[in-house]
Amino acid sequence: QVQLVESGGGLVQPGGSLRLSCAASGRIFRVDFMGWYRQAPGKERELVAVISSEGSKTDADSVKGRFTIARDKAKNTVYLQMNSLRPEDTALYYCNVKGPISVTSRVDSWGQGTRVTVSS
Repeated sequence: QVQLVESGGGLVQPGGSLRLSCAASGRIFRVDFMGWYRQAPGKERELVAVISSEGSKTDADSVKGRFTIARDKAKNTVYLQMNSLRPEDTALYYCNVKGPISVTSRVDSWGQGTRVTVSS
């Protein structure tokens, strides 16, 4: 079982910044991908940003230039630095981890989510 603990969510004003953290623990042999997804009320869950073990990054068009994903491999932790926040960034943000937990098994694990609210 792989557990993900997210933190850093909260209420911020438009134009403000917030940093999300996600720490993975449990049976992790190797983490191939760590990333962030979000879901707003009435909308589909969407990819925000993901980083691979090689350091390759993929960002959603809506957050490019504003959000930055980073990873600390030693701590199995992924961060999401969010700048220039907009009201439309308001959502529940989920951490996701993909990778093998053994020679024969892989995990696709999700956190419980952390709430981000951008409002005046």
